[in-house]
Formats: sequence, structure tokens, C-alpha cells
Amino acid sequence: MTDVLDYGTKPSHSGDVTSLVVFLHGYGADGRDLLGLADPLAEHLPNTVFVAPDAPERSAMNPAGFQWFPIPWIDGSSEAAAAEGMARAVIDLNAFLDHVMAEHGVTAAETALVGFSQGTMISLHVAPRRDEAFAGVVGFSGRLLDPEALVDDVVVRPPVLLIHGDADDVVPPQSLPEAAEGLEAAGWEEVYAHVMQGTAHGIAPDGLSVALAFLRDKLPE
Repeated sequence: MTDVLDYGTKPSHSGDVTSLVVFLHGYGADGRDLLGLADPLAEHLPNTVFVAPDAPERSAMNPAGFQWFPIPWIDGSSEAAAAEGMARAVIDLNAFLDHVMAEHGVTAAETALVGFSQGTMISLHVAPRRDEAFAGVVGFSGRLLDPEALVDDVVVRPPVLLIHGDADDVVPPQSLPEAAEGLEAAGWEEVYAHVMQGTAHGIAPDGLSVALAFLRDKLPE
């Protein structure tokens, strides 16, 4: 059995728990990098617990941070190493999600994933392949990996919100429409998108506001 990933928690604002948001950080960062987003969200989602795990591997480029899997065009790893890392991360993340949902007494339908960059990539990989659909997936500044495989592998189709800065020089802005097209080709009916004008590889206030509106609509409160 895999060990549960290390993670931070922001308790619900009200003390009651009816929903869960899981933040999945980007390459070379850690859970704390996104857990701070819970502060502006919590008062609007008062019954929501927020958690943010550290990815399972130390980052090859930033040993102080973590990675979900190697990225060949960034760290010089092989495609085989990237695929093996992804396979391990999928196991670890699925085990973590099962653990925290059970810990807080919520179902998949009461849980949302919010990813940034590489966290978006693994969110869009894992969520459609689970047995039960999450309430929603928010993907900031990421991409959909291997959309052709998703067509064959998809089990469930949770609502997805894609958000990207039009000045992103790390993950190209074109990744947003490409991800939307890939999801729609795999049978998605609920795919939403928002472009953050003048925003580089990050999360602007307007993007966070759109994400909040999506979460409020999809999560039970």
C-alpha cells in the first residue's frame, strides 16, 4: 500500500463539512503554494475543507519543491521516465484522494480538484478515469496530456473549467482550446473556459473569481 502524501489542510469556515477542495500544485512547487488560495475562497464556501498535498517526488529542477512526474523538455528526463513517473503519481494521488474523502466524510460528488500547471495535467488525467465523478475540476494554466488515450480510457466526465493566461510563456495559451477540444472529443458536455487577459503563468484575481463561481455552483453547501 502506498503511503499517503504529505498535505496541509484549511478547515471549513463554519466548522461543518459538506464539501472538499483538493489543490494540486505545479512543477517544482509544493502544497503550501496553493493552500493560500483557500483564504479568499473559504468565506464564500463556508462548509468546505481545503487540502493541498505535496507531489510524491522531489523536483529534479528545484530540490526544495516537488513534481508529480518528470517533464522531459524541462528537466532533460526521458519519455520513459516521464511515463513511469506519471504511473506512480496516479497511484499515489488516487490513494490520497480516497484517504482525504474518507477522512472528511465526503463523496466524490462533494469533492472538487483545483490544479495549477502540472497539477492541472494530473487532475485532467486522474479525474476522468475514476469510478465516480467529482463535482468538478478546475484547471489553471495546464494542458490535457494524451487526449487520444482519454477517448478510450474515460469512465466519468465531471464538469471542467479551464483557465489560462493569454501571456503565459511556460505553458502556451493554445493549450486551453486544445484541452477543450480533447475533452469534447471524449464526450464531455460541460467544459467551460476563461482567459485571463495580460496574465503570464499564474492565477489572476479574475481567474480566481471565475473558479469560485464554478465551485459554488458545483459543490453542495
